[in-house]
Amino acid sequence: MKRYLGRKKAMRIYLDNSDMHEGKPLWQMLMQKIKAEGLAGATLLKAAAGIGAHTELHTFEIWSLSQKLPVILEIIDEEEKVLAFLDKYDGMIGEGLVTLSDVEVLRYKNVSNH
Repeated sequence: MKRYLGRKKAMRIYLDNSDMHEGKPLWQMLMQKIKAEGLAGATLLKAAAGIGAHTELHTFEIWSLSQKLPVILEIIDEEEKVLAFLDKYDGMIGEGLVTLSDVEVLRYKNVSNH
């Protein structure tokens, strides 16, 4: 697992949980692509509230039947890999914000009984 340690890039894709691609949740489609591309790791974070591209407040409302909430898909890997992923799948993202920042991976453990 040492190949995952050291300086990496964290790419964050800010979406809404209601964003769709070909009839499926966009975040789910992107996670499948991340797995297929063999990227080191990804996490989907669901936010309680956010202000989107149109300065519209998205928040949890207990009485609402459909919740439009922000989600953040964070991918950590080598810079070349995350940028190649974005280039390949950017067309799937209709609206959203994408950021890239430096991270230092200190520990990456995978304990299995295989």
